[in-house]
Amino acid sequence: MVLTGRTGLIAAIGALPVLLSPWPAATFAVVAVILAGAVAIDVVLAASTRAVELNRSGDTAARLGQPVQTELEVYNRGGRRLRGLIRDAWPPSACSRPREHAVDIPVGQRLRVVTTLAPVRRGDQRSAHVTVRSMGPLGLAGRQRTHRSSGTVRILPPFLSRKHLPSRLAKLRELDGMVPVLIRGQGTEFDSLREYVVGDDVRSIDWRATARRADVVVRTWRPERDRRVVIVLDTGRTSAGRIGVDPTSADPHGWPRLDWSMDAALLLSALASRAGDHVDFLAHDRIVRAAVFNAARTDLLAKLVEAMAPLEPALVESDATATVSAVQRRVRRRALVVLLTDLNASALDEGLMTVLPQLANRHHVLIAAVSDPRVDQLAAGRADAAQVYDAAAAERSRNDRHEIATRLRRHGVDVIDTLPEELAPALADRYLAMKATGRL
Repeated sequence: MVLTGRTGLIAAIGALPVLLSPWPAATFAVVAVILAGAVAIDVVLAASTRAVELNRSGDTAARLGQPVQTELEVYNRGGRRLRGLIRDAWPPSACSRPREHAVDIPVGQRLRVVTTLAPVRRGDQRSAHVTVRSMGPLGLAGRQRTHRSSGTVRILPPFLSRKHLPSRLAKLRELDGMVPVLIRGQGTEFDSLREYVVGDDVRSIDWRATARRADVVVRTWRPERDRRVVIVLDTGRTSAGRIGVDPTSADPHGWPRLDWSMDAALLLSALASRAGDHVDFLAHDRIVRAAVFNAARTDLLAKLVEAMAPLEPALVESDATATVSAVQRRVRRRALVVLLTDLNASALDEGLMTVLPQLANRHHVLIAAVSDPRVDQLAAGRADAAQVYDAAAAERSRNDRHEIATRLRRHGVDVIDTLPEELAPALADRYLAMKATGRL
């Protein structure tokens, strides 16, 4: 049973006769009995909340920053008209509107109510309960019951770096239009046969084809297109830090490092798949959180966003040994391994640096990290003593990142360390540079 504000108002009005009556106790008893009787009648005449049937429909997925509508069909199976309120309980981060729906459903009829969500977080948004409140004809009281009605809307990564894809694809087409490189050796594949010209490498002469023709014939070679790119996403504690500005909302705390890394991974995946390379994906901290291997190029992006959507930073130290082992178990031939992590000196010294040589010996390793723009802002502060101390700490942080990047490069590892908004295009440009120089 629930009481409304009207009941409280009537109780307050009923207090006046009690105050003015020469027999306050008797008057109070009369007022209380009348009010209680009216409330009891209202509860009895209210429609049963047990006889309500709920069915969900509507969208089940949307990108972060886009509104999504969920529908709830309410069927009144009871014997009285259902007047009242229905609340579909979504978590606060879903930003559901409206919070309550006023309903008036005749006996045996259905009503469809629509709730619009504007989520501010990626992942699965779940609603497990729907509360139905049925009011009596007097509006004093009613019945209320919470029904279990589970619904899930998956909020996918927004892929904001998609805007950089057309320009990078244009560069890729320029690379594809270049004359095939006439080289022999590891990392190349046969392209075609043509007549020998002065200056060609004699080792490229195809003697069998020459014997069948009157002219000397050479083989032309091109860099392999069907290469493998393995994107490894670090979901450990360092990925939880919020930096930059959240481009999908007015949140002053920005996106987590994990989301910036996801955005860069999506752009690189789209570009590499268009280039004809196979793209694999692995999210790991101490265990494998998500994996996409051997996906068809047409399904790659869809599978990636589905795998990334429920990922959340794990507040544990990443196990670099387990990560490297997971990569080596799944990838046998030489590949480009892109590790999206943070250049945290203490974490890398205790983890990745100990196992990096065995990974770099078998694969080409590229580490991409997003730096915090606030560190640069703090480093420029000199207004007072507090800012000077902040600037000193910021400079030390930048020097530590520079030092760890230098050490990684000495091990033959490429490093990208840049601002959040620049990570995705910088990673795509580095991939294109490798293609242009024949390193990939």
